[in-house]
Amino acid sequence: MSEHLFNALEHKVDQLIDRLNALETENRRLREAEQRLKEERTQLLQINTQTQSKIEAMISRLKSLEHGS
Repeated sequence: MSEHLFNALEHKVDQLIDRLNALETENRRLREAEQRLKEERTQLLQINTQTQSKIEAMISRLKSLEHGS
């Protein structure tokens, strides 16, 4: 293999390694973001459930006040 072809191949391999490293970094950031979003979703679902329970309790109290009057 000529020196020129070898250098070109070496350059391509270096580019592939750099691209691999960039993709691994991006993948790690995306996985971390996904985990944060999953945790946020869980918290929002809990808040939603709590809010729904409070609203149902208020409705029950209003109905009991309505029937008591």
